[in-house]
Amino acid sequence: MDSVKQAQEILKQIRDEREWKQFHTPANLAKSICIESAELLECFQWSNDVFDLQDVKEELADVFSYCLLLADTLDLDPMDIVMEKAGKTRKKYPVEKAKGKSTKYDKL
Repeated sequence: MDSVKQAQEILKQIRDEREWKQFHTPANLAKSICIESAELLECFQWSNDVFDLQDVKEELADVFSYCLLLADTLDLDPMDIVMEKAGKTRKKYPVEKAKGKSTKYDKL
């Protein structure tokens, strides 16, 4: 079993042991991703260079965890959807037009 699937199984076990599945609707999980993302951003609130790596790790783990649970709830394979999106990004941002630029694709 790959590490992504293994992580999903552990998260589902934690969820199920506590009977939290009832709260894990797609909307609630999406909200939780946003909340945890804001908490991750808070780690960098007052400085781009000074942050507590342990706090960042914990908040990033929370974001990943909710993303994995949402993917599972929607019966999506996390790696498949990431690879699919990467393919689309390559097409939207060809290297010869986008290299070294932060310009949005429709302005390249």
